Amino acid sequence: MECTVHWIADAGMVMLAETGSGHVLSMDGAPEGGGRNLAPRPMETLLAGAGGCTAYDVVLILKRGRQQVTGCTVKMSAQRAETDPKVFTHLNLHFVVTGKALSQAAVERAVALSHEKYCSATAMLGRTASISTSVEIKDADAAAA
Repeated sequence: MECTVHWIADAGMVMLAETGSGHVLSMDGAPEGGGRNLAPRPMETLLAGAGGCTAYDVVLILKRGRQQVTGCTVKMSAQRAETDPKVFTHLNLHFVVTGKALSQAAVERAVALSHEKYCSATAMLGRTASISTSVEIKDADAAAA
């Protein structure tokens, strides 16, 4: 895996990341740090990446388990250390999974497997942060009504 990050000097503290898969992601700093709030902060993108990684796992595990999953949202909150380096110290991941006749046990198992075995991003973040998870299941038919 590769990534190149370029500082866009005439845009304050905007950084442009070019991923090995050919995609571009912009990041910026807070105004008090020289940024102009034009894009997410680098730590926000790290948090978003972890959410994407674990959501991917959960959906894939549920689909392989023949669950009729139609949606998955991960609402995340993070706490950071007060001193540098301001690493994440706690993450809370609340999964809202939508589908038809989803099994509570299957969804909880998918979240646990992602957290304990498959998600590389949360495994790395778990080295400095405690991670808590919760699950909410929504019926697709009720959600559509």
